[in-house]
This record gives sequence, structure tokens and C-alpha cells, in this order.
Amino acid sequence: MTEEKQSQEPQKKDPMIPDGEVNPIDTDYQVGQDNVVVKVGPFGLDIHNPVFGISGLLVVIFVVLTIAFHSHAEPLFSNLRDWMTSNLDWFFISAGNIFVLLCLVLAVSPLGRVRLGGTEAKPDYSYLGWFSMLFAAGMGIGLMFYGVAEPLSHFSAAYGGTSVEDGVRTDWSPLAGAAGDAAAAERLGMAATIYHWGLHPWAIYSVLALGLALFAFNKGLPLTIRSIFYPLLGERVWGWPGHVIDILAVFATLFGLATSLGIGASQASAGLSYLFGFPEGVTTQVLLVLAITAIALVSVYAGLEAGVKRLSEINMVLATLLLLFVIIVGPTLLIITGFFANLGAYLQHLPALANPIGREDSNFAQGWTAFYWAWWISWSPFVGMFIARVSRGRTVREFLVSVLLIPSTACVLWMSVFGGTAINQYVREGYDAVAESALPVQLFAMLDALPLAQITSFVAIVLVIVFFITSSDSGSLVIDVISAGGKVNAPTPQRMFWCTFEGLVAVALLLGGGLVALQAMAVSTGFPFTIVLLIVCVSLVIGLMSEPRPKKLPKKA
Repeated sequence: MTEEKQSQEPQKKDPMIPDGEVNPIDTDYQVGQDNVVVKVGPFGLDIHNPVFGISGLLVVIFVVLTIAFHSHAEPLFSNLRDWMTSNLDWFFISAGNIFVLLCLVLAVSPLGRVRLGGTEAKPDYSYLGWFSMLFAAGMGIGLMFYGVAEPLSHFSAAYGGTSVEDGVRTDWSPLAGAAGDAAAAERLGMAATIYHWGLHPWAIYSVLALGLALFAFNKGLPLTIRSIFYPLLGERVWGWPGHVIDILAVFATLFGLATSLGIGASQASAGLSYLFGFPEGVTTQVLLVLAITAIALVSVYAGLEAGVKRLSEINMVLATLLLLFVIIVGPTLLIITGFFANLGAYLQHLPALANPIGREDSNFAQGWTAFYWAWWISWSPFVGMFIARVSRGRTVREFLVSVLLIPSTACVLWMSVFGGTAINQYVREGYDAVAESALPVQLFAMLDALPLAQITSFVAIVLVIVFFITSSDSGSLVIDVISAGGKVNAPTPQRMFWCTFEGLVAVALLLGGGLVALQAMAVSTGFPFTIVLLIVCVSLVIGLMSEPRPKKLPKKA
């Protein structure tokens, strides 16, 4: 390459250097000062000594013991999940409400004018690239798995007036009155589904992502969870209080990802069995996890730009095409009108769905909401840090509107299209197979009643697999940043270590009890991290109040 061509290429600016006015925190801490650097030939490590050492060792021990004693692990995981969801449902629901209220208040307050990266900072990515990365990383696998299954489950429960869990009949919801009324049951089912995929989960992601971006890009602190606690802990964040926070973040991220990877493997296995007759079961799921983890390792090696960003954009195109296909060949008018009706039903029933006390719907509040909130919270270090890394240059208001409202609307659309089509097939067309199929198969059963079923089902499997890869790739990047003391560009081999063990944890949990074990560990790691996130809310407000706010927003390039 000639010197002239080299000079024409834009030089990448260090994202940690602000543009314009900021109010940095004065600390003697240097990124990487506690790190251990090892060089062995072309390979190298640059790891934070206490965080990487303790979390890495405990993860290895967990994988070995769970695989070795998997027959004893299943009842342990089952009892753990049941105890935590039945005793802590009020706590998770209350915390979710706090996160939503904080985001809405910040978005409309004067603090919304604060710009991440300084008053003159410009966005690093276009809206298309930004949305693609945050959406694919945020909920991809879950939307594929639950897009048909959850609306159908809530519809059936509301239509029957009751729900059955382990043989015990329980009231579906305090929103009674849908028994025998298909239209009312559909509204309740969609409202309950949107509640789990709308404002609340994205508010959880937004709180942590905003805190990470503010304290890294404006305050000049390392891109780790502990940095957000500086206004409350001061220099102690660089000691053991900070180590504990980051270790909790590693575990929450790892087990939250393992839950998603296990669910993705379950659906991919079901799809391959449904389409091609592949044997379905734990063995196939384990082989899928191992194979896709190997592909994710290649993506990790390729890096953020060539790996995650490109795969995310491919997945967004495929997901959009599948969505449009179902809208066009499905009940188009019902889908379009249903979207707005579902939004209205969600807003109407939101107060009852979000009520944390006096609930009689134990199956819904504990079996669904408590698990979901714990799952989203355990994902928040992963999704939050990933969103923070790609959100430099956005104002707080722009950030919250984009990360909170736009993806929530996209989730409502997705659930309305896939869930609404499935309910229509079951209620109005008499297609019982879509409701009677197992949860991982219901998406493929719904597509089977539409034209080009073989092609669309294959596209759905590809979507699940690519979402799987982007989640694993992005997750390993985030865990590595935390365990490297905030170093954004740590050596690739240690990212590959975390990518490998994400897959192995998913394998261990699949062998140790399947979906129950996956849910148990998501809830277990989500609980302590919920406490961390509630404290983050206080520190975030303190940090924003100290930042300069431009009177006029700079013009976009």
C-alpha cells in the first residue's frame, strides 16, 4: 500500500478520549495496572488478576462437577429455580418497574441533553448498524423461540380461565374474565407477552448500558461495571468491592448467555428434526452447541467489525424478510390491526401485570415474569456493555428513545405477526397442531401451514444459529473486557477462552437438567445482580448531574 493511500484512510480515534466538554473523575487508577501479562510465542494474555483468576477457576469447576454428576444436578437445579421464583417474584417485578420509571424520567429531563463521549462527540455507527447490533445481541434467540410459543401459551391459559403447572390449577392472572372468550383471551395473551418483551427488559439493558457509557466515555474510567460505582465507593472500587462487582457481572453474563444458547440449541434441534428427521434430544443439542461454538470462535477471531457487525446485519435482513413473508401470506389485515390492538391491550393491562404485591397468578408471576426478569438482568452486563461500546456520540435522550422505545416496538411487531398468526390458525382455521406441538416446535408448525414451509423453516433455523453465533461472539467480547480490567482491545486468545466456556457451561446445564437447569442458573445469578443494578440507578443519576449539557445539540454529519 502506498503512503498516499495510507494517508487517505481515516485513522480510528481512541473511543476513551472525549470530544468537547466533559467532567472527568480524577483518579490515580490506570487501566490494566492490576493485570498479568503473559506472552507465549504468537499468543498472549492480558488479564485482571483477581477477576479473571477467580471467575475463570470457578467456571471451570462448575463445568467439571456438573458434567461429572449430571444425574444429581437435575433435582438440585429444579428445586433452586422453584424456590427463587416463588419467593422473590415480588422483588424482580418491583425492580423492573424501577428501571422503567428511571429511564422515562431521564429521557424527558434536562439530563437527556448530556452527550456520551463529550459535548462535541459524533456517533461511531449509523442507525442501521447500531440497531442491527443491539437488536441481534439483545433478544434474537428468545424472539425466535417464544415468538409463537408464548402468545399461544398465554392465550390458551386465558381462554381456559386457568393455567396448569405441575398438575396444580392456578388462576392465570388478576385480569380475569377471558374464559371462553377467544377475542378477550387473545388480547390478554398478547398483552402478557408484550409485557415480557417490551419496555421492561429494554429498560434493564438501558440502565446498565447508559451507566457504562457515561463513566467510560465521559468520566474516563475503565469500561467495567465497577466504574459506575465510583460516586458511591470512591477509590475503593479498585479494591475488593470492585472485584466482587465484576466477578458477579462475569457470572451473570456467563449463565445468562448459557440459558440463551441452550434455548437456541433446543429450537435448532427441534427444527432439524421437524424438517429433516434428525434425532431430537440432549445429544443433538450438545453437538449443536459444540459445533456452533466452534463457528463463534472463528467470528471472535475475525473481530467486532468483520464478525459481530456483519453477522448481525445479515441476521437483520433475514429476520426482516421472514417477518414480511408472514405478514404478506398470513392474515395480513388481522396482523396490521392486531399490532395496534395489542399495543392498546398492553397499555391497558400494564398496571395489573406490573403489580408486585397481592398476586394470585403464581404460574404467571413466578413461572414467567420472575424468570424473565432474572434472565434479562443476568444478560444486562453482556447486552449493556455491548450497547455502551457502540453508542458513543449519542445523547442520553437519543440513547434512551432508541434503545428503549424502538426495539420495544419491534418486539411488539414480531410478537403480533408470529403470535397473532399462530392464534388465528388455531382459533379461526382449526389448525390444532400449532398449539399442540412442543414449545420449540411451535414456530415450525406455524410456518408449516403457510406457503413455502420448507424454505421458511430452513431460514428460521439459520436465524436461530446466527443469533446463537452473534450472542456467543458478543458475550465473549464483553466478559473479556470485564475480566481484563476494562481493556477494550485485549488479546484475542482470552476472548476465545470465554467463548469456549460459554458453550461448555451450556452443555453442562443441558446435561444437568435441560431447560430447568438453564432457568435455575439464570435466576440464581440474576438475583444478586438485580441488587447491583438498583444501586447503579443511584450512581447513574449522580454521574449525569455532574456532566455539562450543551444548550444546542451539535449538527449531525
